Amino acid sequence: MMSQTASSMLTSVERPIRMTNGALQKRSMRIAGHRTSIALEAEFWRALEQIAATRGLSMPTLIASIDQKRAASAPEASLASAVRVYVLQNKI
Repeated sequence: MMSQTASSMLTSVERPIRMTNGALQKRSMRIAGHRTSIALEAEFWRALEQIAATRGLSMPTLIASIDQKRAASAPEASLASAVRVYVLQNKI
């Protein structure tokens, strides 16, 4: 049997704070002259907004840049996946 302290520690670790539990938010924008939609978790949208603001870029401009790199290096990857990888590489 687990002690009360160990049990409460496990419970607090299991509950994420201010997370969306993977709920996707879809946003539409015009990139490279065509309209597209991207579905990302709220945490990725917030991180992407911070990166764009830090660099003085609009979201469509930043996402277009990510899309150009994706098309050149990994055209089989989805844009949403490329955005997530970009955020992970640039947010650390």
